[in-house]
Amino acid sequence: MPAKFFLTAGLALLLCGAAVFRPANAAAPMALEAQQGESQQDRFQKEMQDRMFKEANKKRQQDIKNDTDKLFQLATELKAAVDKTNENMLSLDVIKKAEQVEKLAKKVKENMKEVVGPPQNVPTPVPVPTPFSH
Repeated sequence: MPAKFFLTAGLALLLCGAAVFRPANAAAPMALEAQQGESQQDRFQKEMQDRMFKEANKKRQQDIKNDTDKLFQLATELKAAVDKTNENMLSLDVIKKAEQVEKLAKKVKENMKEVVGPPQNVPTPVPVPTPFSH
């Protein structure tokens, strides 16, 4: 009888121990799957964000090209207008053209400074020694 009691008690402890440790072990694969799912989602979001940055930078570059073309056209018109004037006559049209050129040049300059997204891996320039730098 005591042997049966110890055997039953031992089995009960074994089953209780298995029940106690089982959820922890069962939760580990679920946690690992959740981490993998999150990392896949993070990768997907990063890829989408990178695509958006790339498209935004393409659009910015196209805008710079279009504005530069217009700037060239305005500068050519300004040159032609200045060529028609003399030292005694300054046209209001020339002043307006010069203001348009100035505004557009500032816009192009600002667009060139903007970069959409994280900084690119561009190597830092190496300073060139000059005879006066010591």
